[in-house]
Amino acid sequence: MKANKLVSIIAALLFLTLSILTGCGSNGAGHDEHKKSETATTKDTYPVTLTDDEGEKVTIEKKPEKVISVTPSTTEIVYALGLGDKVVGVSDYDNYPPEVTKKEKVGAVDINLEKVLSLQPDLALLDDTHYKSHKDVIKKLQDAGIAVFIINSSKNSFKEAYDSIKLVGEVTGTTKKADAIVKDMQNQLAEIKEKAKAVKEKKKVWVEVSPQPEIYTTGKGTYMQEMLDAIGAENAAQDQQGWAKVSEEQAVKYNPDVIITTYGYYVKNPAEQVMSRKGWAAVPAVKNKQVFDVNSDTVTRPGPRLIEGVAALGKAVYPDVFK
Repeated sequence: MKANKLVSIIAALLFLTLSILTGCGSNGAGHDEHKKSETATTKDTYPVTLTDDEGEKVTIEKKPEKVISVTPSTTEIVYALGLGDKVVGVSDYDNYPPEVTKKEKVGAVDINLEKVLSLQPDLALLDDTHYKSHKDVIKKLQDAGIAVFIINSSKNSFKEAYDSIKLVGEVTGTTKKADAIVKDMQNQLAEIKEKAKAVKEKKKVWVEVSPQPEIYTTGKGTYMQEMLDAIGAENAAQDQQGWAKVSEEQAVKYNPDVIITTYGYYVKNPAEQVMSRKGWAAVPAVKNKQVFDVNSDTVTRPGPRLIEGVAALGKAVYPDVFK
């Protein structure tokens, strides 16, 4: 893959998958503030004032009937809350659930302001990327009477993902459904951890989120670390912090038992690509053909499908335990 093409792909990943190449993202301050929101929301009453992930207090005058979501992870949450029929616009990169492909596209990092205004939404769910670099667009949306609420996608823990689901639930008047989704995720994760107790020999797992020539992996403070802990595996790169770039030599030195790739959606046959690398033949994962690709969206997007990601990892690393 040519370097400039890889850079382009990585730029897209920056927006799509939790700011993978820029570090650990949100510190959760917005969530701490919204818990102290001026108006109680347990009964989904309006108007309601909530604090978004950037610490901005936003008043929602009435239950949203037309929503745009310009972040794939947030869109997944909105649909999980049963609000797909209220979505009138999504980002260029939204791909789940499948019906989002029929929705109007309103941009991604750069928002198509004219398109958004033409859809006349009463709620715009944007990302921290937009908040930091497109405040002029946000101001124009607000001037048009659209409530703008920031839900950061740069999250790196299950707790933060749960918080995002609950916050979207508060904004959209679906708190009970949001609470139920979070509870179900917590229960499923607990079941996975219980199954992991049957693991007798812990395997060392190398996670590769970007291939040659610029290899990136996931260290501490990421979903992948929590997921590997949950299934009873060791993160080969646990000495790294966040989403880290490492040399090929360092990757080989980790000497993993299993290699997990997350870029099968844009690299053909990723397992074969890894196993054919020069100098990797002695790595246990390569020697024993223990190289697997998992759906990137399920292990990086802070939403309901994170549990699918944990389950997929469990089946790949310990197929006998996670049947």
